Amino acid sequence: MQETRQFSHRDHREHRGRTSVITRDFVFDFSVNSVSSVAKALLAWSCRHSIAFIGGCIALLWTTFAAAAAYPERPIRFIVPFPPGTTTDVVARLVALRSAERLGQQVVVDNRSGASGTIGVETVARAAPDGYTWGLGTTTTHALAPILNPKLGYDPVRDFAPVALLGESPYFLTTNPAFPASSVGEFIAYARANPGKVSYASVGNFSLGHLAGELLKKAGAFEMVHVPYKGSNLALIDLLAGRIQLNISTIAASLPHVRGGKLRALAVASRQRIATLPQTPTVAESGFPGYEAVLWVGVFVPARTPGAVLARLHREVDAVLRSAEMRDALAEQAFEPGKLAPAAFSKLIREDATRWRKVIADAGLKPE
Repeated sequence: MQETRQFSHRDHREHRGRTSVITRDFVFDFSVNSVSSVAKALLAWSCRHSIAFIGGCIALLWTTFAAAAAYPERPIRFIVPFPPGTTTDVVARLVALRSAERLGQQVVVDNRSGASGTIGVETVARAAPDGYTWGLGTTTTHALAPILNPKLGYDPVRDFAPVALLGESPYFLTTNPAFPASSVGEFIAYARANPGKVSYASVGNFSLGHLAGELLKKAGAFEMVHVPYKGSNLALIDLLAGRIQLNISTIAASLPHVRGGKLRALAVASRQRIATLPQTPTVAESGFPGYEAVLWVGVFVPARTPGAVLARLHREVDAVLRSAEMRDALAEQAFEPGKLAPAAFSKLIREDATRWRKVIADAGLKPE
């Protein structure tokens, strides 16, 4: 009888002209002359396990695609983290209505406002990743909130999968027509010549309008006093009355007054001029290259939502955005339709967060 020796797991050694091969499942003990038979046995074992592995992958893929094909099987909840009637709420309801028609299921808007939108967004982050909970996110909730609140209950990149960028609305610099400036350059020149006499309004400390003002101060090397308001309407009342000299806000609230001649538009804070006000220059072309302050709005779902479901959602929402009806509806709210793919949208979020973090640091602002 030939001698047999035990070997450690997956060890290969020679002993008296014999070789032992240890695999995870069994041991081959054979003579050097019987290599071909062992090779056949190994090939058979490999084939059996490969077939089982491939079969498992096919089953998994089939289950995923079957689930995506059946999606959606029940109504979808669309969480909007702002009150009804706000610009972002109006945009969300338009998207919900047209998406429901394409998906064949209701898309129900659920307003969960509070804490500058972070309460509703956190609800989305903690929802089941099955495609039945959507969330509306903005520059404020995804780029600014993590900077202002280190203990925020969600991570804007890790906890979400972007579906689509719905639109962008640049911030708007407006003055009272009685103010002696008709351009950004003239406004800054006046502020330099009259220190302490120029103030600007926003809808609150650390709002995007507040930070846009700080960015303008740094770009123009001048000073002006920030006056925070609890709402855009209150700021507009004081601007119309001449009690403040500049308002930095989204376009929608100010646009009717500009068109009616009650306010003067100095510039828009976008990369290029917008269709809503093609005659109004950008801040960048007014002598401050790179200046930009834009409120973007997008649709998100929880991270780990199945890829096939995510692809279906992007396809359907993108089709809604490309319709002439939706473009016109967005224009009425002073939004330019979004044109970024999900990966590019994720990049925009990260870049915005980096840029506004620098603005806050440069201005010496300390979040409470």
